[in-house]
Amino acid sequence: MQRISVICVGNVKEEYLRKGLAEYAARLTPLCRFTVTEVAESRLPRDPSGGEIAAALKSEGERILAAVPDGSDVVALCVEGEQMSSEELAAYTEKSALSGKNGICFIIGGSFGLSPQVKKRADRLLSFGKMTFPHQLFRLMLTEQIYRAYMIRTGAKYHK
Repeated sequence: MQRISVICVGNVKEEYLRKGLAEYAARLTPLCRFTVTEVAESRLPRDPSGGEIAAALKSEGERILAAVPDGSDVVALCVEGEQMSSEELAAYTEKSALSGKNGICFIIGGSFGLSPQVKKRADRLLSFGKMTFPHQLFRLMLTEQIYRAYMIRTGAKYHK
C-alpha cells in the first residue's frame, strides 16, 4: 500500500477544517497509508523584517526536512511550481507507486512559504495556481485532491 505523507507548518485551529481533514483522512485509510506531520511555526513579530522572515523560513525548513520520510518522492507546494489537473495528479501518484519510491511526501509551508532549502530538496514543485490560500484551508484542499486522485485511479464516480 502506497504511503502518502503530508508535512505542514503549524496546526489547524478551526473546527470545521479539522472535521473536513478527518473525513478525508478516514476515506483515504483503505486506499493508502496516509499520515500528517505538523511542524512548529516560527514565531515572528507583528511586522517582521526580511531577515527575520528568512531566519524563520530556515528554521521551519530544518524541521520540515528532518520529518521527510526516507526514500520519499518529495513534492513542495509553492506558487512557482507546475500546475496539474486532478487526472495528472492521479497519474503522478500511480507512477510514483510503481517507481519503487517509499511513497510521496507533500510539503505545505507556513504563512511566508517554504525555505529555499526545502524547495531545493523537493523532487517536484507543485502549484494550485497563482491565488493565495490560508495554509490551513490549503491543507484540506490538498487532502481532498489526494483522495480525488485515488478515486480517479480506481475508476470511482467521485470525480466528475
